[in-house]
Amino acid sequence: MCGIVGITGDKQVAPILIEGLKRLEYRGYDSAGIAVINQGLKVVKQEGKIKALEAEAAHHDLSGTCGIAHTRWATHGAPNRINAHPHQDDDGSLALVHNGIIENYTVLKTQLLKQGHTFKSETDTEVLAHLISHHYHGNLEEAVQKALSLAEGTYGIAVMHADEPGKIVGARKGSPLVVGVGQGTNYLASDVAAILGETRQVIYLDDGELAVLTPHDVRVLGIRNELLTKEIQEITWDLDRIQKGGYPHFMLKEIHEQPETIVDAFRGRILPETGDVKLSGLRLTDWELRNVRRIIILACGTSFHAGLLGEYLIEEYAGIPVEVEYASEFRYRSPVIEPGTLCLTISQSGETIDTLEAMREAKRRGAKVLGITNVVGSTIARETDGGIYIHAGPEIGVASTKAFTSQVTILVLLTIMLGRRHSISSERGMRLLQELQRVPEKIRQILARDEEICEIAAVYKNHSNFLYLGRGYNYPIALEGALKLKEISYIHAEGYPAAEMKHGPIALIDPDMPVVVICTRDGSYQKIKGNVQEVKARSGKVISIVTEDEEEIAAMSDHVIRIPASSEILSPLLAVVPLQLLAYHIAVMRGCNVDQPRNLAKSVTVE
Repeated sequence: MCGIVGITGDKQVAPILIEGLKRLEYRGYDSAGIAVINQGLKVVKQEGKIKALEAEAAHHDLSGTCGIAHTRWATHGAPNRINAHPHQDDDGSLALVHNGIIENYTVLKTQLLKQGHTFKSETDTEVLAHLISHHYHGNLEEAVQKALSLAEGTYGIAVMHADEPGKIVGARKGSPLVVGVGQGTNYLASDVAAILGETRQVIYLDDGELAVLTPHDVRVLGIRNELLTKEIQEITWDLDRIQKGGYPHFMLKEIHEQPETIVDAFRGRILPETGDVKLSGLRLTDWELRNVRRIIILACGTSFHAGLLGEYLIEEYAGIPVEVEYASEFRYRSPVIEPGTLCLTISQSGETIDTLEAMREAKRRGAKVLGITNVVGSTIARETDGGIYIHAGPEIGVASTKAFTSQVTILVLLTIMLGRRHSISSERGMRLLQELQRVPEKIRQILARDEEICEIAAVYKNHSNFLYLGRGYNYPIALEGALKLKEISYIHAEGYPAAEMKHGPIALIDPDMPVVVICTRDGSYQKIKGNVQEVKARSGKVISIVTEDEEEIAAMSDHVIRIPASSEILSPLLAVVPLQLLAYHIAVMRGCNVDQPRNLAKSVTVE
């Protein structure tokens, strides 16, 4: 959600801090601020976009070589200048930025008020600033440690004090924080994208760790104040991966990147001569794979829809029972974890707090836990027993596109790997893998029809409600298509199993309710054809996703989007692409900010 950048060194930091914030805009935010040590602390905050902060900062002297900055996504208090970060203590000598939620802030605030502190904002974060100041006696890291020992909740913080110029202290619990190591300058950020233009050498902090940065030194302390030795890792992807590359929006760029990102997901993992798959990051032996008796998939949002596809795939081709759970619900009940249970956690960022906490609950109950994530060094990647990176590269658009198809690609690979050890032959594995390798070219064919999809979007851009229908493997795609539309265009949309339409949603069908029906040729083709007839009998408008040779459903539809034919289990990778494009074009025509939809954040790190 919120974004943090901190710099201490031998450079003028204000322009670099603002540039770092711009690279975090995709995370979602509603206000921003900057603080620089300059003969005391100079703080500038502004509601709205970073360009408004940049304009305001031009009227202030923000010269200095040590500073912190922040983009805020409101949780406590309205999005305005007062509630924006950084927050300060009573005399303005301390500044703090914070991602997360302090759950016991009301208790702490009451105590601090009694001790004479005064508060300006409605936020939980300001309590931390005053609490650290209360414990400050000349050593900032000691004050931070004492304050955080009293705080309950989640945090990623950066703090500095005017009495210790050149020092920044960062700490994390449940909210990501990375240290950038440079020459004469060191960096702190919530996302490596913010500092990639300055350094490629990074240290990922774990929960309970505290980092002390000065221009020439980085120290990482543990929960008992012990000095830790942390591995410095190198970022291998380039800055141009987080640029638009000539596209009007990141979302459109990322939709068009999918042929390449799917290849990146399966590259080096296919064993064509045996019809098998190599996923070395799982850290599971053949014996362990053969003895998986049950799988639980934990995820949220788009990743949950990928998990539903994983359920269909694994049960059909490996014969292993699978349950897909909303991670946000999993740990608030009493889940039964039996011997032989494998838990898969799916998260693009690897920092989704609901998924992370559900994963920890599964581990506490004895499950073997694997992660499917995109971000190297993320918390889920570090805390799972093993896992698979999807290799989609940075996904800047808040509404996930390429990460979804990469997740599904990984689940196809995992299915074949499990299936080869349970039920499917080498020949069948070969056929599936060959078909998977043809998917990228088929997606390119769909992308070439972008103009046709744009014309359909123009017809339906002013409708207020949509219904998406699919059966079998295409039911999760109906859910995902509806989610994309509601996320970025703010149109109400619902995805349903097609057979469920007559159990309620059919009451909504009329000429003003467009119905998007995914009707690829598979085992449910005749049934889905009947559902289209039911919609048309009630004067509904039908947009159908059909294969190139299909004629019957196309003849009944008001608009048709054709996709190449494919095997049933891989058709979702094709069917989702026109739904992404349809949502994108409708949103653009409605004047919506498709890369930064209102009220949404890319990485949900608070419950």
